Amino acid sequence: MITINRLHKRFGELEVLKGMDVTVKKGEVVVLIGPSGSGKTTFLRCLNALEIPNEGSIRIDNVSLDFTKKSNKKELLQLRRQTGMVFQGYNLFPHKTALENVMEGPTIVQKKSKTEVKDKAIRLLQKVGLGDKLDFYPFQLSGGQQQRVGIARALAIEPKVMLFDEPTSALDPELVGEVLKVMKNLAEEGMTMVVVTHEMRFAKEVADKVIFMDQGKIVEEGDPSRIFDQPTNERTKQFLSLIQ
Repeated sequence: MITINRLHKRFGELEVLKGMDVTVKKGEVVVLIGPSGSGKTTFLRCLNALEIPNEGSIRIDNVSLDFTKKSNKKELLQLRRQTGMVFQGYNLFPHKTALENVMEGPTIVQKKSKTEVKDKAIRLLQKVGLGDKLDFYPFQLSGGQQQRVGIARALAIEPKVMLFDEPTSALDPELVGEVLKVMKNLAEEGMTMVVVTHEMRFAKEVADKVIFMDQGKIVEEGDPSRIFDQPTNERTKQFLSLIQ
């Protein structure tokens, strides 16, 4: 489903990603962990072309881009349409209802009719437990509810892959569970997911593969039980000792 080869990303003199190689199978949940500044968010943003890598290649399903060559807008858009992204901040349109926020992508970007999109948007909001909040504006919703609208909005474009960038980091602790429950349900349904999170319990319970990153590189990867219970790299051991 996803193949990433020798991915590099620089911001001026700062090299944030230093030649990453990652493979994600269809239906797999891959969780990225690591200290702040290790490049996890930049990696996600490269996957959906919000950041353009300096070198390397990305293939998602049948769309492939080689960043050693200059990509045009059409090619970048094709890659972006393979993924739905859920951000740390909810990024909802404040002047639109929950339903209108979910309808935005399919109607504006994909040029689908509002009639076609509305029923599906309602079903998606019901799926994330917000069927009774269709006409609520973001300011009328809790942080957890806003993030669930964000998940429904990302699903509305029918992505092949869902990307989550620390989706619970801005939430009060008591609201984290409702968002993680939706993510677990998506995983159980077979959605391919790449997740950056500090929720180690979620990583242990849901991930098929855990990748530990530090300083723009993959330090260690494997199934959750091995990474959390029997890490082999000293840097991984050090990191996990501080957060578990």
